[in-house]
Amino acid sequence: MTKKEIIWREILFQAIERKNRQLTQKDLAAKFGFSLSTVFNALKAPRQTGVIKVTGRNFHIIDIEKFLYLWATARNLRKDIIYQTRADLPVFDIEGQMPPLVVYAAYSAYRFKFQEAPADYDKVYIYALDLEEIKKRFPAVKTKTSNLIVLKEDEFIKNYGQTATLAQTFVDLWNLPEWYAKDFLEATRRKIFI
Repeated sequence: MTKKEIIWREILFQAIERKNRQLTQKDLAAKFGFSLSTVFNALKAPRQTGVIKVTGRNFHIIDIEKFLYLWATARNLRKDIIYQTRADLPVFDIEGQMPPLVVYAAYSAYRFKFQEAPADYDKVYIYALDLEEIKKRFPAVKTKTSNLIVLKEDEFIKNYGQTATLAQTFVDLWNLPEWYAKDFLEATRRKIFI
């Protein structure tokens, strides 16, 4: 993920899960160790599209849904795939055999967060830094039908827990090709806005 996306994830996490719609560029820069100019540049598109309003030292998130769609269309999930393989196991068993230092994404994130799944799913997406442990547990198998997809995690994703944030889950689901992604996407949207 880009620095811009890391900043967007934090803004949306604050707005959706913490109900905090007012932030400062200085606080974001300090939290991630980014320069103020990096944060300023990350806010250009949200500012231009009316998603946020900058007032003095603060900025206010005006339209969460529009911000989600802005990020979803800018996200390139494919470039974050670092490993994929096929495990001849049901998805719940694949999820259960994950090492502890992973962050569940997409379908698994939704299921773990809400203890339900809006549709059956047959692929597990995770964010992981320790790829070697995953490869030990799930060796590489050359196939066109991978059911375990590992995405490169950024250094800050673990700060949000073992499941991706609601915004990250929404954005990742938006970018997935499986037919059931639409069911999960709509269910995530409802959880965010209800």
